[in-house]
Amino acid sequence: MEIEKLAQKIDGRIVLPTDTEYDTLRSIYNAMVDKRPKLFVKCKNKYDVVQAIHFAKNNSLEIAIKGGGHNGAGLALVENGLVIDLNEMKSIQVNVDSLRAVIEPGNTLADVDKATHEHGLALPIGVNGYTGISGLTLGGGLGFLTRKAGLTIDHLIEAEVVLASGEIVTANKNTNPDLFWALRGGGGNFGVVVSFTFNLIAIKNVFAGPMLWPLESANKVMNFYDHFTKNASQDLYGFFAFLTVPDAEAFPESLRNQKVCGVVWCYTGSMDEVEKVFKPIREFGPPILDAVTEMPLPALNSLFDWAYPPGLQWYWKGHYMNELTDESIKEHLKFANAMPTAKSTMHLYPVDGKAHEVALEDTAWAHRDVRWVQVIIGVSEDPKDKKVIIDWSRKYYDAMIPYSSGGGYVNFMMHEDQNRVKQSYKDNYERLRIIKKKYDPENFFHMNQNIVPSA
Repeated sequence: MEIEKLAQKIDGRIVLPTDTEYDTLRSIYNAMVDKRPKLFVKCKNKYDVVQAIHFAKNNSLEIAIKGGGHNGAGLALVENGLVIDLNEMKSIQVNVDSLRAVIEPGNTLADVDKATHEHGLALPIGVNGYTGISGLTLGGGLGFLTRKAGLTIDHLIEAEVVLASGEIVTANKNTNPDLFWALRGGGGNFGVVVSFTFNLIAIKNVFAGPMLWPLESANKVMNFYDHFTKNASQDLYGFFAFLTVPDAEAFPESLRNQKVCGVVWCYTGSMDEVEKVFKPIREFGPPILDAVTEMPLPALNSLFDWAYPPGLQWYWKGHYMNELTDESIKEHLKFANAMPTAKSTMHLYPVDGKAHEVALEDTAWAHRDVRWVQVIIGVSEDPKDKKVIIDWSRKYYDAMIPYSSGGGYVNFMMHEDQNRVKQSYKDNYERLRIIKKKYDPENFFHMNQNIVPSA
């Protein structure tokens, strides 16, 4: 009866375990996660979110917020609780004159790219088209434009939020500025964001793509990559990776299934300077694969989506890192040679350039001074590989602890990493706890990398 009353109050719909859509909704990006919520509330608008929150509180139900469902820890779902599903809230309004976009939380990065690119504009976002804009933004937002334009949160200028009380509030630098500060990196701790307003930048095509080198050359490649990018223009970005060359037509047959190292480049400067910029990179080595070419930015942001579709087994860990020392490189190579599956990988995402121009205390994201965000990713198509990918990822993570700068990117944490949250926010943590107490004193929103309210 209570569920029937809720159904009458919302414009969206309710999905129960007995409904045919239920198993589809609980199948998120990481197939290793197997949770069975009591119900999904498929919201059409912010008022549906309000009703879902009231229902959950009145019925003592835990909640989870599902946007893109991309989070590796499976935080988009909750066992025997209520999932506020935002997937159908997909409006994107692009204002070409003001260079702004108002984006609802059900959009993926591919959706955002498509809507902005047709106007020759872009929002600095991540490197996988399946990622949801909500989780990416609230955690910080790393991607190919980080060195040129900063994090995704550096372009957030306003958010509309439904609080634990059910109140709908606006957060920007003038209205609820403490909440606005916390939303920029503090995760989903403070409410349900039902609308994001971003500043956009003018960019359409980039010169980008992967270069690969033999794994036995990785020591030299990592040293070259470290020193070359340290002094590079902010127009040049490249994330480093260990990987196995996919067994796919896109790659030369002679390289398929080989373990290699590589850099995925993105150059946003003048195309007249391309040859000059890439000449020293191409002369180093040279690479055994050079697939760097001019392409639309959305093509780069979704370049590897085909290789990592939803439904794989995922386990990831990571660190913030500053230096690639000789000792750390030896450890990296040890685990690169031991990658347990063809899809397992390790990435180093740069955080310098424009991202360093924002002070540590200006946003909740507290690691502006690091050089890289590292993510160690165990991936497999086969559930039987669960133990091997978890063991490899954890051992790799443990081996990197002496070389990390402390903490890790909250978007790359598994659920058991809760004890790292305080370390990941450093000096901003106590301020976040105070704000949490103000806006969510009962910790209603706790299915996240949780910030506990102050006493």
